Amino acid sequence: MVFQKVPSRVEPGLLTITPAPAAIPAPAPAESAESAVHGPATVPGPAAAPATPDPAVPDPADPGPRLDGVRIVMVNWRDPWQSTAGGAEEYAWRISRHLAERGAIVTFLTSREPHQARVETKDGVVIRRMGGKFTVYPRVMAWLALWRREYHLAFDCMNGIPFFTRLVLRRSTRVVSVVHHVHDLQFNAYFSAPLAWFGRFLESTVASRVYRNCTTVTVSESSRAAMRDKLGWRAPIEIVHNGGVAPQCADDRSAGSAPDAGPAPDAAPALVSLGRLVVQKRVSRVVDLARTLGDDHPGLRVHIIGRGPEGEHLAEKVGRDGLHGRVELHGFLSEEDKNTVLASCHLHVTASEFEGWGLTVIEAARLGVPTVAYDVDGLRDSVRDGETGWLVREGETLEDVVSRALTELSDPRRAEEVRRACRAWAARFTWEASGARMTRLVAAELDLTHHPRTSPTAQPPSGAPDPTAGKKAKM
Repeated sequence: MVFQKVPSRVEPGLLTITPAPAAIPAPAPAESAESAVHGPATVPGPAAAPATPDPAVPDPADPGPRLDGVRIVMVNWRDPWQSTAGGAEEYAWRISRHLAERGAIVTFLTSREPHQARVETKDGVVIRRMGGKFTVYPRVMAWLALWRREYHLAFDCMNGIPFFTRLVLRRSTRVVSVVHHVHDLQFNAYFSAPLAWFGRFLESTVASRVYRNCTTVTVSESSRAAMRDKLGWRAPIEIVHNGGVAPQCADDRSAGSAPDAGPAPDAAPALVSLGRLVVQKRVSRVVDLARTLGDDHPGLRVHIIGRGPEGEHLAEKVGRDGLHGRVELHGFLSEEDKNTVLASCHLHVTASEFEGWGLTVIEAARLGVPTVAYDVDGLRDSVRDGETGWLVREGETLEDVVSRALTELSDPRRAEEVRRACRAWAARFTWEASGARMTRLVAAELDLTHHPRTSPTAQPPSGAPDPTAGKKAKM
């Protein structure tokens, strides 16, 4: 079967059709990478987005309008509990949870790893898994073709290749495309030249035409500019930045310790890289810093937090280059242990060339740790050069910028100034605010803001979602 059979033909988004699942470990923010962290997004309206996001502290009392009865499907390549999940998965899941909390009936369609259940409900969201790394695309399209009358709105998350949901859903179903960043040359890291060209062709020429009439959401101003310049994207593009845990929750203290206090004044310089261990993150360049900067910064240690297919290669590199004792590969850490290691370091370093935003940048900043990153799309938005970190610009090397940053941070007054700026910047980004902005976008897409329901017996206007519409009768 190409699609999953649904017993009794009950509507796929109804929470009553799926038994409660066994407990699953929460997705680890430390594995973030694909894009992201959030600030305010633009919502459909006349005002243009600012060139540089400067969000105000979100108001937790405004979660957005109610979406009672609205049936939404979130289509994403992976879910947050898969071994190679990153920031894009965190984003899709957090948004799905918020929409469900606002009353929407949310289905999360994704691929499946062998150990995962095909159907389960978590946090009010029905998760349906089908297909593997590549077969998920035809499987999802077939499943949506079968259930195309069931949804009012679909989020089509494009991780390089979209799901082309616009081609199989009803014309009346709104489709919102979600693009974290332009993959472009990233295809070269995984595919042969002909396949890489075909991937770029689908991402640009084909996708921009298929979604030309669909609102698109991206996570940073530079990603929006890249979509216009590199993909020729013609659809309206709104910005809903990635979020982060609420400031009061990020200070994960263990007995007798304060992870946000910063490294000890007399501590040896320490660098940390946080995120998935995959080719495009170029974590090996961070490992090399232990060797190239060891003479200028005695006692320098490098911590690598995260897991992924490159972990084995990095371990071999550490052994081959004789870096044991100077580089520590932590792998996956619990939230408490991760925060303890992260807060003990002077500087967070990312060598990635492809990001939509940089969840790990804000995660580090929340604990007062600045970041050195390349001046590329996404990262130039999440790192405030000279305030919350340093950007490696054209003509500069990662080694030179990291060395300069460590020298600046050796001044206690400068270090405290940077730590305060990092925490203030990170406090502006929460998943609650990101979810509220996406909720308002959904309401605008479905024209719910102009037709509020004033009573339980009020009839929905023509074209507005009806909570009883399209439900399958139990047999």
